[in-house]
Formats: sequence, structure tokens, C-alpha cells
Amino acid sequence: MITRILLVDDHQIMREGLMSLMAGEPDLEVVGDASDGRQAVQLAKRLKPDLVVMDISMPGLSGIEATRQILNELDRVRVLALSMHADPRFVAGALEAGAHGYMIKDCTSQELLECIRTVAGGGTYLSPQVAEVVVKGFVRRLGEETGTPPASVLTPREREVLQLLVEGHTVKAIAERIHLGVKTVETHRRNIMEKLGLKNLVDLIKYAMREGVVSLDEWLSS
Repeated sequence: MITRILLVDDHQIMREGLMSLMAGEPDLEVVGDASDGRQAVQLAKRLKPDLVVMDISMPGLSGIEATRQILNELDRVRVLALSMHADPRFVAGALEAGAHGYMIKDCTSQELLECIRTVAGGGTYLSPQVAEVVVKGFVRRLGEETGTPPASVLTPREREVLQLLVEGHTVKAIAERIHLGVKTVETHRRNIMEKLGLKNLVDLIKYAMREGVVSLDEWLSS
């Protein structure tokens, strides 16, 4: 199956380079190219490509806004952001607009081709620099939104006790299971609550689900 691609970049040499790269790939076909966001939106509506490779920083209408407009009009089109910037503002803007991948322009030709095929095939692809930005931003926002620290503040033993508590085991049962004294488990429980700033078991269960310590299905079946 051939992936039909629309290239969008305000630098002609960049568009020509991408065309040259894809010309040797039998499963990729460049059906059009645009030098700005407005032209990209118009061409996407007319050509209905499978994939738009979108530069983010362009005069007039940015790649972020062009992405948003294209995806609002065409459900089946996928967008790969291709940019010089790994700045969190650009990354967040592109992903919030609906981009399915974000690649930095200093990547190798093979990395770009792999990214294109992944996104065109229905997957998501972030270059390593971008993935790091996304993860750091997610962790920061999670802390801001919940007001609680991540589970990494707990020791491995405390995380083990946390999971067993949430799964419904009593302190005595936990002590027997992990070969500790009841008072030691009670100390772990108290330390967990203090470190996380939680007051009761309900808060602890909500926290554990939010942090991925235990899933809702696991909790219901425990």
C-alpha cells in the first residue's frame, strides 16, 4: 500500500530534500508540497493525503494552526510535525493540535523514514529529545494538578506495602506475606501516608490508581 504524502515547509531546499529522499521509497508518494500553513490547509482539503509532514515554524499561518485546521476538516489524515525546535511550547502546541508524531530535523534519513511509516501506519512517534520533553512536562503537570508527589518518593518496600494495602490486605496479612513484623508494616503505612500527604485509605486507593500502582480492574478483582 502506498502512503500519499503532503510536504509542508517554508524552505524550498527542505522540501526538495524530502522529495528526493522519498523518491527512492516505493511505498511513499509525495502528492504535493506547500510553503506555508494556508496553502497546506487548501492542498490537504483538495488532495486528501494519507500523511502531512508539517513544519511547525512558518510565517502567516503556523504549522500548529494548520495542523489543527486540517485535522478538524479531515478525520483520516495523519500529521507528522517536523521541526528544528524541541522547545516544550512547540511540542505541546503541536501535540495538542492533534499531531501524531514529532520529529526533530537533525534526525538521520533512516530515522525520518521509520517515523513516517510508523505515523502513517497508525502509530505515534516522538524523537528521543521530544519524548524526554513530553515525559518531564507530564510529570511536572501531574504534580501540579494532584498536589501529590510521584510514587518514586517511596522506597521499594513502601511501594510494595502500598500496593498490598490498596489490594485490600490487612496489616497482619501483609506482615506475613512479606515476612515483616506487624509494627514494621504499620510504620511503613504511616510513612507512606506522610510522604504522600494522604489522610485515609480512600485517598490512598485514588492515588494508587492515578499513579498506575494498581489498575481499577485489579482493585475490583482483589
